Parts: sequence; C-alpha cells; structure tokens
Amino acid sequence: MSEVTVTVRGEHEIRVAPERATIRVSVRAEGPERASVVEHAMRLTEPVRDSITARKESGAVVDWTSTRLSVRAERPWNNEGTRLAPVHYASIDLTATFTEASELSLWVSDVSPWDGVEVGWVNWHLTPETNARLESEVASEAVGVAVARARAYATALGLHDVEPVEIADVGLITPTAAHPAAGMAKFRGMVQESGDMTGASMSYEPDEIVITATVEARFIAR
Repeated sequence: MSEVTVTVRGEHEIRVAPERATIRVSVRAEGPERASVVEHAMRLTEPVRDSITARKESGAVVDWTSTRLSVRAERPWNNEGTRLAPVHYASIDLTATFTEASELSLWVSDVSPWDGVEVGWVNWHLTPETNARLESEVASEAVGVAVARARAYATALGLHDVEPVEIADVGLITPTAAHPAAGMAKFRGMVQESGDMTGASMSYEPDEIVITATVEARFIAR
C-alpha cells in the first residue's frame, strides 16, 4: 500500500462566560384619545430613558437605543358583536447593553414595576473583539484535531506521512446534514422572580456561551 486518501472531520468547542447582556424593554400606553395616549407613552418613557442614561454615565451600560414612537388604533368587538369605538395604542422600545449581569438585575428590578413597562428578551453575548479571537482559536484547534485523526488513520495502515490536500467548513467537501456554523454561540438566561411585581427582585443567571467549529479535511497518506 503506497498511497491512500484519508478524509476526516475535526471539531472543537470552548465555553466562556458572556461579557455583555443586551435587554429590550417596551413602554406602552392605550386609551380612547390618540393625543392623550401619545402624551402618556412619552411621559412613561422619560424615567426609563433617564435611568438608562444615568447608568451609561456610570459605566454600567455601554450602549443603548430607543425607537420612534409607534401608534396604532383598533376597534374591538363586544360580546354582542357590536364594534366599539377605536382604542389607540402607543409604544416605544428601548434596548440597553449592560457590562454585568448583576447591574442588569438591579436595573430590571427597578423599572419592571413601573407603569407601562414590559421587560422583553435578553441577549447574552461577547464583545466583537473577543468573539473574533475565540472563533479563530476554535477553528485552529479543529484543524489540529483533523490532522491528528488523519495521522492516526495513516499509522493504523502502516503509513507514516500525511499531506493535506483539501480543508473546508463542514459540508463543503462531503454532503452532510446541517450542523451549527463555526463560531455559533448558544445562550440562555434565567430570570428569577420573588414576591409580587411591585417588589419583584430579578436575578439574571446566564449560561456559558459555547463557541464551536467543525472542519472537514482530505489528506494523502503515504
């Protein structure tokens, strides 16, 4: 046996704690008069926006955004099938990126009981610099795993040298079912509530972010 083609797959993953938490909150108001509903929504949003900017100045928040006011109207039906007068709805969405889960928990505990405030999703993530660095490291380790496997196969066949011919992300060399893309992070946050909402204590406990990479490689073993 002088030469054999060896095709292998290499995988690697790392788990790291998230560095940032981006939360979305909505402020909503409703009523029969459009002008009063708009004014009410703006008034309810002001203290929420002030609380975010205060934390931005202290360093607890690194970035935040606020959408424009959204207004819509609906005419509900009563139990007798009669359409009622229009009800107007106004909402403003805000997002804020916190540097610490503890700071996020304290802020949510503060604002969640406020009139009109609805707490939405939380996205746990890394800084772009950290994410790029870790994706590169994980991809490099995955290639190393592929090389080690190719050498192991070659040794089992009584061959000693392996020469790389082709390397690609998973699925590009051989057809395969869909796999998570290299560097795909999965995340989950848990919110704990105690007591009623007027005295709620929010505790966000993020899971580690998992960054994975999978490559396929083809070698000539001699």
